[in-house]
Amino acid sequence: MVLQDKVIVVTGAGGGIGSALALGLLERGARVVAVDLRDEALQRLRAQAGDAADRLSLRTINITDKTAVAALPQTVIETFETIDGLINCAGIIQPFVKVNDLSYDAIERVMNVNFYGTLYMVKAFLPQLLQRPEAHLVNVSSMGGFLPVPGQGVYGASKAAVKLLTEALYAELLTTNVHVTVVFPGATQTDITKNSGVDAPGGASADMQKMPMLSAEAAAGIILDGVEKNKPQIFTGKDSRMMNKLYRLAPTYATRLIAKRMQALLG
Repeated sequence: MVLQDKVIVVTGAGGGIGSALALGLLERGARVVAVDLRDEALQRLRAQAGDAADRLSLRTINITDKTAVAALPQTVIETFETIDGLINCAGIIQPFVKVNDLSYDAIERVMNVNFYGTLYMVKAFLPQLLQRPEAHLVNVSSMGGFLPVPGQGVYGASKAAVKLLTEALYAELLTTNVHVTVVFPGATQTDITKNSGVDAPGGASADMQKMPMLSAEAAAGIILDGVEKNKPQIFTGKDSRMMNKLYRLAPTYATRLIAKRMQALLG
């Protein structure tokens, strides 16, 4: 789908990949509805948009609020008259602890944001997308959505749910005008740990510095290029592409490899 002049809704647009997606869409001539829980982050996005800010509309809502999400499509139509695409990028991680030590509050929070928030947005906007001559639905999963990561087990489960939900939507919408894409980001330079209210485990910062990480802008560029080519799957970063292949070929080896790396962080 060519993004020029399209109206695209982006969740998690206040920072990280979501913010980079919103700015990238503006650069490609789209009109953007930026959705985030944090109003101050959306205001920074408006400032970054510069002269393109007249094609940017901000919505401060909690995507886990089903009622607020259900009302969102009408406000977008009132602003831009139509809706051509939805990119669900909002997400949080869990504390870096094993499932046995993870509180139910943390479990519910991660599942509510990552899975139910995505589902609420899909349910709210899909009827509008189906009315368009061409539309696109994009859900951002994670490398952790296809590869088990100790210390992020529930986060991974939430992203695996997003993966399968998106793949089911792809199958259900094959004969419609709506393209469907699932995205698997690898290691990316974002503030997701801080924005999730999670402390990084001891030694994590030094360990992460040794890993090649993609910038949020580079990841967003890969995603938008893939959307314009109507790709059903998009992997951002060599690590995501490599681990996808490795896990398919040798799942036990790949699992042990990740477990060994995380062991030093989890203790």
